[in-house]
Amino acid sequence: MTRPVVVTGIGLVSSLGEGIETHLAALAGPPRPRIDAERFAPYPVHPMPAIEWDRQIAKKADQRQMEPWQRLGVYTAGLALEAAGLKDEAEAKSRMQMIVAAGGGERDYAVDGQILTGLRNAADPGAFLNERLMSDLRPTLFLAQLSNLLAGNIAIVHGVTGASRTFMGEEMCGVDALRIAQARIASGQVDAMLVGSSYNAERWDSLLIFELGGYLWTRPFAPVWDRPAEGGGLILGSAAAFLVLEARDQAERRGAAIQAELLPVQAARTRRGPGAVPASLRQLWTGAAVPEGATVLSGATGVAGVTEEEREALAQLAPGVPLHATGDLLGHPLEAVAPVGAAIAAALVASRRASDAVATTVGHRRGEGLVRFARAQ
Repeated sequence: MTRPVVVTGIGLVSSLGEGIETHLAALAGPPRPRIDAERFAPYPVHPMPAIEWDRQIAKKADQRQMEPWQRLGVYTAGLALEAAGLKDEAEAKSRMQMIVAAGGGERDYAVDGQILTGLRNAADPGAFLNERLMSDLRPTLFLAQLSNLLAGNIAIVHGVTGASRTFMGEEMCGVDALRIAQARIASGQVDAMLVGSSYNAERWDSLLIFELGGYLWTRPFAPVWDRPAEGGGLILGSAAAFLVLEARDQAERRGAAIQAELLPVQAARTRRGPGAVPASLRQLWTGAAVPEGATVLSGATGVAGVTEEEREALAQLAPGVPLHATGDLLGHPLEAVAPVGAAIAAALVASRRASDAVATTVGHRRGEGLVRFARAQ
């Protein structure tokens, strides 16, 4: 059984602002990214925009107990449900399933600093550490480190209470969230799914991890494609994207506005080496049957090596087609790269700026993915 899978709701927030029109307008003009180069110097980031949280998260208590990446994700999921006309449809949301791509939560820097300082002079460091972890990290705070709390908070705030799954694993978990959501609907296992991700780039712990790997860009802002010539590097960006996916027949029965059709998502995990990325992308391109002239959105990282290979491959696969890098506009939101690219690609088709659009993801260390949207027939 293979049913057409369509997009009926898109929620998108980044440093550019919120909503698909904001992002499509940014894509149409010369890149004017919003950069914070001071707060985490020498590492620039694309910061979260000012958001009126009350619009999608009514209770202040709910807002307070969430970390920034959770608030961002819950807010954006609300935008997607609202766009799909499901915000107030409690019965439909009770059946809707959810797949979230997420990282491991955020650290409490104050507690970490106090514990590390105390360890220096502790007579029994092991006992001291156990005592402080048990007393300083309250159960609610400890649970807030778990990646599946984004799905939990979406269920609490928005009432999406069907089965949920949370995937972890850098860029590829976002690809697989979309891949499995599409496959489950197409196969008849479920009629509707909420799928997406959120990422907070404004965190010293994330910056530390990437800097230890040598992945961060430390110069003034430069476009993604230009960075490899200067050594390459990521500029992280705070962003979130959620899509409401439905079987076409269900969307039509409830009179939903169909934005685009989501074709089967392609994914691979190639052993990296010279020529591996172009070979993988060519295989994904063929698997997705991408038509000539399709608009291409790349989630390229700017990291040396893979970025040049991705650009070379896409230039061959889509000759003469403008190649847009989402990283030029909103940075690299790690787990959310594929959902963000997918949201913009779907919006391009929905707005009839493109009849076919693909979003590519080449992970900074591993994994490749391709998401294709077409006009619903």
